[in-house]
Amino acid sequence: MKSSTSVVVLAGGYGGARMAHGFALLGDEVELTVIGNTGDDLELHGLYISPDLDTVMYTLAGMANAETGWGVRDETWSAAAMLESYGEPTWFRLGDRDLATHIVRSAQLAAGDRLTDVTRDLCRALDVDTALLPMTDDPVRTKVRTKDGWLDFQDYFVRRHHQDDVEEVRFDGIETARPSQEVLAAVESANLIVVAPSNPYVSVAPILSLGGILDAVLSASAPTIAISPIVGGAALRGPAAQMMSSLGTEPSALGIAAHYAGRWPNMVGTLVIDEADAAQADAITALGMEPATAGIVIATDEQQRRLARELLRIAGLGPT
Repeated sequence: MKSSTSVVVLAGGYGGARMAHGFALLGDEVELTVIGNTGDDLELHGLYISPDLDTVMYTLAGMANAETGWGVRDETWSAAAMLESYGEPTWFRLGDRDLATHIVRSAQLAAGDRLTDVTRDLCRALDVDTALLPMTDDPVRTKVRTKDGWLDFQDYFVRRHHQDDVEEVRFDGIETARPSQEVLAAVESANLIVVAPSNPYVSVAPILSLGGILDAVLSASAPTIAISPIVGGAALRGPAAQMMSSLGTEPSALGIAAHYAGRWPNMVGTLVIDEADAAQADAITALGMEPATAGIVIATDEQQRRLARELLRIAGLGPT
């Protein structure tokens, strides 16, 4: 019997979830592990919330809200309304079904379980077979500096609708945080490492800034392929393009290549860009990175499946 191809996806929320789903749709052809960003995590109403992990989990469970890109479809909001009646902040909206996830997670963490184990249990309860691993079990919190000073990431992203220009990004706790053994083992044994089309500054960077992760990726025998989150100068979703501009990088596929080449030299072997940006391929090659063009807008299941299969082909792991 043909063995599965081991694929590791480094993932933020929206783009990471959809790229992971594309590989999951390939079934037994792929043994999939998703390493999720936890820099966006927060505590609210006494609960521990992992927005990126939950977006990936709900997407793989087939219950994500495709319209919003976060939360659960067919959600109800009775708890949020009651919280508002009590005068509690509701800018970070928690639906009733989503709230159950945070209650269970918080209780297990309070009992001493690792976030890795809690995430595994939540996934199993929702019949998600994919190994979804938090990048670390240690606390890491993304902060962004704006003209109004340093903000918690969710304050910037949700409460202020990511309208501020970001002047600097930092990850509190990153110096002492470490990846789990499960994360390092997955990277070491991978046949392909994929950097999802996620924001390079606040979704990908927290993962690669963890002690040991970048070294593991660089020393792995697997090729590393990244997908640009920018198409035609615009972000597929979220503030990536605006953030690139305010941080001094051109918001383009070439800008993504320059960022990866400058911040993590020799990590990305191939950058997959959209067909609309094919004219930038030669400039990307000049940065020492192999460009590949494909349809990277992956809103539908078929688009996600097609791109996943194309990535396997580019890596020499599928039919040519």
